[in-house]
Amino acid sequence: MQSLPRAGRWSIYIGLAVLFAIACVWLSNWQFSRNDDRAAQLALVEQNYDADPVALEEVIPDGDGLSPADEWRPVVLRGEYLAAEQITVRNRPHGGTSAFEVLAPFRLSDGRVVIVDRGWVPPAEEGTGPAVVPDPPVGESTVIVRLRPEEAAPTSGRSAPEGQVPTINVDLIGGELSPATADALIGGVYGILVSETPAVADTPASLPSPSQDPGPHLSYAIQWILFALMGFIFIGYVIRTERRHRLEDEQDARDDAVAPPPSRRRRRDRDADDEDALLDADRARATRGAQASEMSSA
Repeated sequence: MQSLPRAGRWSIYIGLAVLFAIACVWLSNWQFSRNDDRAAQLALVEQNYDADPVALEEVIPDGDGLSPADEWRPVVLRGEYLAAEQITVRNRPHGGTSAFEVLAPFRLSDGRVVIVDRGWVPPAEEGTGPAVVPDPPVGESTVIVRLRPEEAAPTSGRSAPEGQVPTINVDLIGGELSPATADALIGGVYGILVSETPAVADTPASLPSPSQDPGPHLSYAIQWILFALMGFIFIGYVIRTERRHRLEDEQDARDDAVAPPPSRRRRRDRDADDEDALLDADRARATRGAQASEMSSA
């Protein structure tokens, strides 16, 4: 870099600062976008989470799929649990353990089936399965659930033992159910249990409410903007430092140009030394004369 002309170096410095600023602005916009998405999620939870329950047909009239605007919406289901076909989803972070969530098929009075997440149970002390899984109510039941979109199927090929699934994906769950139940499943959606009537004494632990934390996205976005500004400040400092050093070098060159030749400086130094020697000799003679006078007087 030092072998380049000064204007060329500075152009490269500024170009690097501009590229760095562009990258920072892109990352900042990405964080602003994530913050907007998170704000929309929080607004949706606030709008739907504690809304009055409605019939499932009002939210999913076609029997398949869930509109994003209806996520967390409470709905009323009437029918019966298929208790014999309860399964679990593994590796759920509850209670400080890799817990299991209990998924129960619920057959509606019109024959369709909805997957209900009844809550979570801890892992068994031995083996890879859950602890005791409580049974749902028997016979006709009225259940209130909050609707959620299904989770994506794992892309890594992750699987689970028989009677378990790795994620709450309707297609994967259908593979663990009887063919008749799997064919009747409402796709793309499941419900998180709010209440069930008649109630049972032993139930899985309730799932926690969604977090209201807006996340760090806004602060990250501001930090990236500050990084972009710091890039320009740093390049400005580098250019200013290089310019100061260049001015100092030019001043040193001018001082060397006006300084007397070394030979003249050495000549003046020898003349001064000779004058000092003569003065010292005169002072010594004067001192000896004064001493001689004092001795004669004595």
